[in-house]
Amino acid sequence: MSRPLLVKASAFLWASVVFMPVGLNYLGGATVLVALLSAGGLSERTARWREHPLRWPLTAYVLWTLVVFALQPHYSETASNLWHGMRIAVTIAMTVVLSDDETVWALRGFLFGALLALAAMLLTHMAGLPDLLIWHNVAVMKGNKSINDALLFAVLGASAAVWGLSHLSDALGRWRCAGAAFAATVGAAAIVTVVLPSRTSLLALLAAVLAACVHQWRGQLRSLFVALCVVGIAGGGLMSQAPSAQEKFRLGVQEVETAQAGAVSEGSWVVRFYMYRETARMMLDKPWAGWGIGGWTTEWHRRAPKLLYDYNMPHNDFLWMGAQAGVPGLLTLLLILLIGMRHAWRRHDLTGRLAFVSMLILLLATSVNSAMRDAAIGLSLPWIAFLYLRLVQVPGNSWRRVWTLHRIEKT
Repeated sequence: MSRPLLVKASAFLWASVVFMPVGLNYLGGATVLVALLSAGGLSERTARWREHPLRWPLTAYVLWTLVVFALQPHYSETASNLWHGMRIAVTIAMTVVLSDDETVWALRGFLFGALLALAAMLLTHMAGLPDLLIWHNVAVMKGNKSINDALLFAVLGASAAVWGLSHLSDALGRWRCAGAAFAATVGAAAIVTVVLPSRTSLLALLAAVLAACVHQWRGQLRSLFVALCVVGIAGGGLMSQAPSAQEKFRLGVQEVETAQAGAVSEGSWVVRFYMYRETARMMLDKPWAGWGIGGWTTEWHRRAPKLLYDYNMPHNDFLWMGAQAGVPGLLTLLLILLIGMRHAWRRHDLTGRLAFVSMLILLLATSVNSAMRDAAIGLSLPWIAFLYLRLVQVPGNSWRRVWTLHRIEKT
């Protein structure tokens, strides 16, 4: 296998296993990294890095993390937290330096992996397929890996909605394509409501569809108003047909109310209430450089209610960085996502819109879960979201090239 082909194959491999166990995600990431280091073309990859708007926030994130690591105290969790912090940067950087053709092959891998995941889910529930480890988390809701899979289906559902919206002003024949796309969005919503129930994923999907409307009709206020009303009504209708989802949201509100009253339990929103409150206090106690890389767990053990003692991350990566590396650390991580969203927003077509909604889903997931810090999510969702963003730099109808065999000459 030639070296350039090796990068395409490894990128395809990593993206195709994002629904599978975290060990395969690590294998895919390591394969891409080795392929990039051995494939040559360093000058072209360096040029892509220099031209990409993420180069400065990524550099600031890495440098500030290393400064805090060098100057602040170390803890038992320091090594693992430093590892995960650098893994986040390397994952994003690898998408930046991929060529156009390599990015297309990676996204083909994602679509292929999604088809395999959907087939495994359907066959497990409808045909009695053995519940093997390799697809267990995509068929049964269990832990952060299943949350990752739900979030990826949210990305797919939002992508389908974007595709459908793009056909609404086309000829009547294209409305059939729009109908099929919206049906896929409804299917994704069903997955994250019934098979892999995740409030974060369902809310992210709904928010992404609304954001897609804003992106598409930002200069046409009347059309935007109508679109937002239609999406709002459709979203409300879907929620009314999903009593389990309504119950989960009602339960979440009740959990927050009881936590505010001082109650402690292991309810999802109770845990987040205490985590966010105490982590914010950690950051405010040491706003400039934080408690040091790995310091969150030690401080959490000192501050947390006894019942919640054993958690090792705050389910909000911005607060995680803020507690350990101060407000500058929080801002460097936040800027990576905000600048990425701005980069997608400035491209007005389908490609920009797809990148915008995928980055929004990543932003929301990072705000209410460890979507970057936890490798179960952070080796999959950011990889895919930043691949979407990388395609913004590919000229023309970039996504049409993902599902055709048209070769991209410009790299």
